[in-house]
Amino acid sequence: MASSSGAEGASLDDYDSLIATTDVELLKRAWRNEKAAPEILRFEFHLISRVKEQIQLMEETVEEKSSGGNNPLSVSLYQMDLDRTLFLLRSYLRIRIQKIEKYMFHILKTEELWNRLSKDEKDFARTCTGDLNRHLEETVLSKLPENYQSVLKQSVISEEDDMVPEPELDTFVLCRSKEYLTGIQLEDGPADDRSKLFEMEPGVLHFICYKSIKALVESGKIDLL
Repeated sequence: MASSSGAEGASLDDYDSLIATTDVELLKRAWRNEKAAPEILRFEFHLISRVKEQIQLMEETVEEKSSGGNNPLSVSLYQMDLDRTLFLLRSYLRIRIQKIEKYMFHILKTEELWNRLSKDEKDFARTCTGDLNRHLEETVLSKLPENYQSVLKQSVISEEDDMVPEPELDTFVLCRSKEYLTGIQLEDGPADDRSKLFEMEPGVLHFICYKSIKALVESGKIDLL
């Protein structure tokens, strides 16, 4: 028969697992990943939808308890949870907007990145690029020689869009894996090192080139910090 201490330990593990998968914790994880990643990540459609519903319920609860003569301490605790969730949601959305503003032209021409945006973000990106195009044409480009009037290229002889900023995927990031991972191909350092495969133990912190773990971040196997 299992001991009471063993049962208690299992209960604590179950509780920790439950806490780690609540929507607020999932939002915090998405916020950390978005903040640390050099490129824009996939918009968390279902998570954000659930969080918005929870925020509405929390606002109704705070209003109800505030007008119902409840203990002010109890009301303040509910309000703290609401404020924390609102902060995470607003910060998550703000970080994504900043990335869109910085890399709008690159995102617009890259199907993979474009498909990561929400509908509202796509509308925002289209509006920003259109407004910036018109502004540059009216104030600068129309006054330049014809060969230098492109928003995307330095001149007509440029083979690529060399005026378009792109995310620096060679950036080093702090991360940890959720499980044992092997066969990670390093994308930085000497050529000899890049031919070696890298392993990651669960929970161990690593400082590594983002490009090397890009796919693992997208699949949810690695969290950025």
